[in-house]
Amino acid sequence: MTIGLTHYLVLAVALFLTGLAGVILRRNPLIMFMSIELMLSAGNLVLAAFSRQWGDASGHVFVLMSFAVAAAEAAIGLAILVEIHRLRRSVNVDDLKTLME
Repeated sequence: MTIGLTHYLVLAVALFLTGLAGVILRRNPLIMFMSIELMLSAGNLVLAAFSRQWGDASGHVFVLMSFAVAAAEAAIGLAILVEIHRLRRSVNVDDLKTLME
């Protein structure tokens, strides 16, 4: 049995839905960031799977660029969360509805 495109797509859908559930159901910003990264990884998996299917390397290039953007997003997001925690002593999403209070 070989692993085909359908297997990759089913795995990507499962990863994306898990990330979506984490963003919707959780109120912890760290869990929300990890869930967003999980959804980005699902998109990267789809790009890599179709790139492999068609024999074109351009999908892999997009995946590498997406990894770089995701790493920068995670670093900036965590820095913002650290600063909010220093100012407010809380990082609860419900408490962060307005940043200027």
